[in-house]
Amino acid sequence: MDDILQGLTAAVIILSLCSPVIAIGVFYYLKKRLEHKQIMTAIEKGTPLSEIVPPKPKPAGPAWIKYVSAGIMLIIIGLGFTFLNPMHTNDVGALIFVILCGVGVGLLVRGLLHRKYYMKNELSANNNSTEKEKTP
Repeated sequence: MDDILQGLTAAVIILSLCSPVIAIGVFYYLKKRLEHKQIMTAIEKGTPLSEIVPPKPKPAGPAWIKYVSAGIMLIIIGLGFTFLNPMHTNDVGALIFVILCGVGVGLLVRGLLHRKYYMKNELSANNNSTEKEKTP
């Protein structure tokens, strides 16, 4: 009887932890479905698509800065789990360190690669603009 009670308790805990994710997913799905219906109705009425869907705003700055800063932050937090060990167990602290540092290194590498191509595109855009200015 105790095994059944423990199993039900674990199921209730898992369900309560998953319910916010499920609710957000359902709300997102319903929102997208409503937007789709509105767009289809406007198209049937003959409204141009440019009036229906507003253009997406450009990001404020280069994306590589966000990736690099998030990567460094996760690496520092991972190192904090290693040295401070808030769980007071070596196994859990090491696992959290590996996960956080792995994600942090991935974001850092992604940011550095984005920076490389951002700088390359920036230089080519500057070269093209100076060539256009020089041409009479």
